[in-house]
Amino acid sequence: MIRVTDTISLDDDELQESFVRSSGPGGQNVNKLSTAVQLRFDVRRSLSLPNDVALRLMRLAGKRLTKEGVIVILAQRHRTQERNRDDARERLFELIREAAVKPVQRRATKPTRASRLKRVEGKKIRSNIKKMRGKSFDD
Repeated sequence: MIRVTDTISLDDDELQESFVRSSGPGGQNVNKLSTAVQLRFDVRRSLSLPNDVALRLMRLAGKRLTKEGVIVILAQRHRTQERNRDDARERLFELIREAAVKPVQRRATKPTRASRLKRVEGKKIRSNIKKMRGKSFDD
């Protein structure tokens, strides 16, 4: 079990990793070794995530989410497979942590009486300034 938050832990079997050739750094080894990591996590079939967290996670994933509900993270920033593996996992866990935070519900409020009066006063002042721009008539 991998602990992501205080309440959420993922089973190792839910993460699928495959190693592919990287287009990133690696020198001469870039054409020989498979250092990039492709991490897959099936959000829809995951038993570890509460339903509301899974829905928020799918919304947050954006283009990393496939039609089947699988999040795909490609990590190729580093030269070694192990560091790329850690990077991919950390990026997934960060997404899950962000989805685990419940958004604060907005409460509709009305403007206060003082703020309404202040707004009207500002409009009156602006109106007078604009009136003064008119042509003057000499009698």
